[in-house]
Amino acid sequence: MRETVNTFRSAALLVAATALVAGGSVAATAAPGPDGTRVTALRKAAERVVGTDAKPREVTADAVRYDGLTVTAAPRGEASTKALSCGYGHLCMVVNGTKFDFYTCRTWKLSNWTGDGPFTNNQTPGTVARFYNKDGSVRWTSTAYESGTATWDPIWYLRPC
Repeated sequence: MRETVNTFRSAALLVAATALVAGGSVAATAAPGPDGTRVTALRKAAERVVGTDAKPREVTADAVRYDGLTVTAAPRGEASTKALSCGYGHLCMVVNGTKFDFYTCRTWKLSNWTGDGPFTNNQTPGTVARFYNKDGSVRWTSTAYESGTATWDPIWYLRPC
């Protein structure tokens, strides 16, 4: 029993040391089974929309995190604007069953934004989110606080603030 505890403790220390060397976190990797499949599917969904310009800083079974953006599978019931939760200071939307939660002011290059979906602009009052066409012209804007349903195609760029 004591040998099992020591082996477990050694493994835990190895994981902690790896996390420190890697910058404080260890990203989950796709593994066989439902969780591995989910990670792969979520990351692919994120990359289809955000593109490969932005590199994720963390991938878990439930989220893909970029600097300024968290991508998750949209929970059931978040297909309507009333149910779309979005933290204060964030701009959130659901595109093709994937929830995007933007919280950093920068221009994001997007692809494959199609269909309709809910959005919530819960940034500080008066903050304007801009959605752009392929040529860089403004397609539409949203001034915080606002929520509704948007037509995503075609949105090529987004600036949350």
